Amino acid sequence: MTMMTRLLTLLALVLTLPFAPRPALAQAGGSFAPVVTVNGMGVTDYEISQRQRFMELLNSAGTTRKDAEEALIQDRLRIWAGKQIGLQIDDQGVQKGMEEFAGRANMSAEEFTKALTQNGVDPNTFRDFVKAGVVWREVVRARFGPRVNISKADIDRAMRPESQTGKGVRVLISEAIIPAPPGREGEAMAAARQLSAARGEGAFAALARQYSATPSAGRGGRLDWMPIEKLPPQLRGQILGLKPGTATQPISLKGAVAVFMLRAIGDGAPSSGPTDLSYMTFALGQSGSEQARRLAARVARDVRSCNQLYTVAKGMPASALVSHEQVAQSQIPAVDGLALAHLDPGESEVMPRGGQDVLVMLCDRQVASGPDSTPPGRDQVRAALENKALEGFAKGYLADLEAEAVIVRK
Repeated sequence: MTMMTRLLTLLALVLTLPFAPRPALAQAGGSFAPVVTVNGMGVTDYEISQRQRFMELLNSAGTTRKDAEEALIQDRLRIWAGKQIGLQIDDQGVQKGMEEFAGRANMSAEEFTKALTQNGVDPNTFRDFVKAGVVWREVVRARFGPRVNISKADIDRAMRPESQTGKGVRVLISEAIIPAPPGREGEAMAAARQLSAARGEGAFAALARQYSATPSAGRGGRLDWMPIEKLPPQLRGQILGLKPGTATQPISLKGAVAVFMLRAIGDGAPSSGPTDLSYMTFALGQSGSEQARRLAARVARDVRSCNQLYTVAKGMPASALVSHEQVAQSQIPAVDGLALAHLDPGESEVMPRGGQDVLVMLCDRQVASGPDSTPPGRDQVRAALENKALEGFAKGYLADLEAEAVIVRK
């Protein structure tokens, strides 16, 4: 995975840590004179340009100049709130925050900063972006932490099995999986950004027919209703965070880029908990090749169980057909998990993987009985509930700060 590709995997996180960048690279363009003041703190044209470029690189939902200016105004308010309570964050605290943020893309802070610099973003932009986020987190905890009281009953309720608290959640989504063979990753990401920006099912469907390489492309990427727990765990939060008719940011997979649109969400059958999956992957050959088409057609015609794949693969290298026995769903690569999510045992789907076609067949799906089925402890549940409560306070407090601020545009 290239450094830039890993950088783009942070696209869904950019709104979680606000920043307040300062000028350093004059060649990036923009004036250093303040064009907006927020409670006496200036925001320069250069900073707005840098913020906009930063958001574009991370493929944030809002990337216009107006979006960048508004984000910087809110950052100034976060810093201002910290000053009001005498909060100071030292260099060590900022560095720790930078490492944590970059680590979400399996990068060091140095690697992440280098990738930004190579794409025209001032290194100080990232540092101050993180600093403002760290300041805000401490402000919110100091101001509202004492008001968050998670009771024993709250924890008990959160830990109660889903089958006892009501029905589970099911989702109606559309998918687009775009091949990203070596040397063409940029083209795949550009197409994925178009899908992410689509508003409404019709616009997404038209682009899915054009770019997606999965069997669902002919249906505009539309999938049937499915329980949310069938999706790969790393994707569930992104799907549930959408409003119907909107799409996720591009999701980098092995040899492909994926985008999903939420069409509807509703109640479903009670969840049975974490699952273990047994499945097989069959490397068919180069995408679009006669061999790949022939093998896929033969599987569709003759194969109804995983064991029958051995007959089709006879004479091919042993590495072409791989059996995966009782793998915890959380450990399955997302590119395989996406196909398995809407398959029943004995069904298969061909997925693009770089320049190759790989057939994925589900053999069995069972309720997990190993460590993956262990529920989170009470301390983990308490921390999650506290964070959720603080997020609610933080949104309201920021809105109040902006309403009361003295903001002057020059």
